[in-house]
Amino acid sequence: MFSLQTIFGKGDKFYGLLEASAESALLSTRALIELLSTPASQQSLEKFKQARRREKDLFAQISEELVNTFVTVLDREDIEALNGALYKIPKVVEKFAERYTLALARIGDVDFTTRAVMLEQACEVLEQMVRRLRSGMDLDQTKKLNDKLQAIEAEADRQILDLYRDIYTNESDPIRYLVKKDLFQILEKAIDRCRDAGNVIYHIVLKNS
Repeated sequence: MFSLQTIFGKGDKFYGLLEASAESALLSTRALIELLSTPASQQSLEKFKQARRREKDLFAQISEELVNTFVTVLDREDIEALNGALYKIPKVVEKFAERYTLALARIGDVDFTTRAVMLEQACEVLEQMVRRLRSGMDLDQTKKLNDKLQAIEAEADRQILDLYRDIYTNESDPIRYLVKKDLFQILEKAIDRCRDAGNVIYHIVLKNS
């Protein structure tokens, strides 16, 4: 299998594209942390739009390469699954950023930074997992990283329950209540998307180890 990949010159192509996709997801989370610390008058969604455009281009390029490539470095269905999972992360992050900027006047004192940092940590682990695919199918190391990703997701779930408890108990403004709940759910969904992508990678390594 490896020799065929070398002959056809396809060995690194999909690795590089998937790594770029994981990096794009990470950059979108860093843009989110920057947005949360920026005064309302200076906030911009341009970095999120750039990350989404890049991710869409990478998604399309990977899909096209799957059609045009005779020999793939990983099973086609695995590349498609990971491509789809990574594509969804910047999409959800941009959705949060758009709604956050619209609702800032209502929820200006709500702290989303802690959850955004957890999302960044999840994307950092995910990027490591994607990059390790290139160097071989190390099941033990992949499991450790995936366990770390699952732990971040579990902690995010625990914290989101605390947040829900707080808004259920203390929030008297119904509009503010709905906006806060919606934004927290979007952040939770973004972390879940990282978990999903990590599970895809673990499945790939498990199958090929």
